[in-house]
Amino acid sequence: MTDNEYAIDPELLPWLSMLPKIDLADMSAVRAGIGELSNVLPPVQVPDGLEIREVRIPGHDGTEVYARVYAMTKAGNGLRSGYVHIHGGGFVLGDLDTFEQSAVDTAAACDTIVVAPDYRLAPEHPFPAGLEDCYATLKWLAANAEDLGVDPARIAVGGESAGGGLAAAVALLARDRQGPALCFQQLEIPELDDRLDTPSMQRFVDTPLWNRPAAEWSWKYYLSGTPDELGLQYAAPARAHDLTGLPPAFVSTCEFDPLRDEGLTYAQRLLAAGVSTELHHYRGTFHGSEMVRDAAISRRMSADRMNALRRALGPAPSDRPAAERA
Repeated sequence: MTDNEYAIDPELLPWLSMLPKIDLADMSAVRAGIGELSNVLPPVQVPDGLEIREVRIPGHDGTEVYARVYAMTKAGNGLRSGYVHIHGGGFVLGDLDTFEQSAVDTAAACDTIVVAPDYRLAPEHPFPAGLEDCYATLKWLAANAEDLGVDPARIAVGGESAGGGLAAAVALLARDRQGPALCFQQLEIPELDDRLDTPSMQRFVDTPLWNRPAAEWSWKYYLSGTPDELGLQYAAPARAHDLTGLPPAFVSTCEFDPLRDEGLTYAQRLLAAGVSTELHHYRGTFHGSEMVRDAAISRRMSADRMNALRRALGPAPSDRPAAERA
């Protein structure tokens, strides 16, 4: 790829040479080299008053899920919302440290209790291991809502990239298993479709950070187990035939991202199924470009995401003006 091949936002261009090359064909090498990305990113900025604690969550089939809980200190007894944040990484990479800034920002900006699971990764743990870890985290949040000070009617799930795909799958599982009620799903640049047949997936073979070769390996690893036992639609939510009854959604896509078209299509299908959906598509961006936090387009992406989540989670009924409660 040359700088002029894709009309990438000028503020993002200087960062392209600093981004790591992700070759998932050699997992040991790419994991060893993923530290390059951490070297490019600024250190996590934790605001005063934000508490972070570690928890162990009972998982699927006797497993245990390590997770972190993020919450601003608060005076008073009012209930807050809850949010399960699922990190990205193509189902095979990433951890809580790499994506911690997003969880921190969400807890602070939305005054919500964020629970972030360190879910199992493929290929060592193919689908449905990671998904079951994320669903177990949702169940734990709902079951412990009273102790956490969370309003059980205001629990949401979301994530970026593979985390967005997992969030969509958690929403499907919660509906189909009659699990915890979700008020919202936030799907940022989501990875949703293993069929790899959209125009953007076919075209973007050399785009920054994520491209078709990476997607091919990602799905190969993730689906290397027995996906039919649970149902392929929960691995790749784009395959789900029925999207009715799902919680309202926020979907974002980037112009030069092979995942672009599956995100756009999923948002349109949610709307067609009667699910209230807010869709944002960003010109001049590539997959993960929001990590360039000071770029104007990145600030707009972050503001759109946070504003949508704040509106969805809202204040507790007791905190609303009397005229709104009437």
